[in-house]
Amino acid sequence: MDLTGKTVLITGASKGIGAATAHVFAEAGANVALVARNRDAIADLAGDIGKTAIAIPCDVSRYWEVEAAVNACIKAFGGLDVLIGNAGVIEPISHLANSDPEAWSHAIDINLKGVYNGMRAAMPVMQDAGGGTIITISSGAAHYALEGWSHYCTSKAGAAMLTMCAHKEGVEHGLRIMGLSPGTVATDMQHEIKDSGINPVSQLDWSDHIPPDWPAKALLWMCGPDGDAYMGQEISLRDEGIRKKVGLI
Repeated sequence: MDLTGKTVLITGASKGIGAATAHVFAEAGANVALVARNRDAIADLAGDIGKTAIAIPCDVSRYWEVEAAVNACIKAFGGLDVLIGNAGVIEPISHLANSDPEAWSHAIDINLKGVYNGMRAAMPVMQDAGGGTIITISSGAAHYALEGWSHYCTSKAGAAMLTMCAHKEGVEHGLRIMGLSPGTVATDMQHEIKDSGINPVSQLDWSDHIPPDWPAKALLWMCGPDGDAYMGQEISLRDEGIRKKVGLI
């Protein structure tokens, strides 16, 4: 796909899927706005990519920061065509009875409210422009309960429903909104899961996880015409048919 002249904002862009997505979209010609709390990491990434990238330090749990990030993106590149809602945390992994209420709530603020904040800031801009694409990074945890992951499963389930709601409200304004469930990906999050020793996911071997550039390539594919058939839905990268369509196998 050629995305020359298009602008993509990626939350959680400092590492993992977010950083891989930044590289894949930049290679496709897009301008990329890198949003994350780790200002040094996104600054280094923007430096690696070059003049088509901008680093915007931002905590997605705070709406005013997300709104400012969207405005900074528009000021730098003239518009916003794609929003990738990728920012998310798995910690603190704990059983409900022993969970820390503030830490549990903060995970909800990032994983669920962060997705809302991105949509709330981006949708009016895209609607005024006549169109745009919003993709939420989902998870199998949105649909299956897992021990020790009450905060993660709950926030991902909420984000999946929010994505469907946004589609219903945005489609008539030319917005393409959908979700991507990548499966288990070889990122730092998997090290945190492994260290917890809780539930079957922590027992997976590193070789069981897909590389971060797989979901990045799937996200790029979803921005093209082939993704139109999945608007309002959640694509699973565990599906071999989807992997073939994306060109991963």
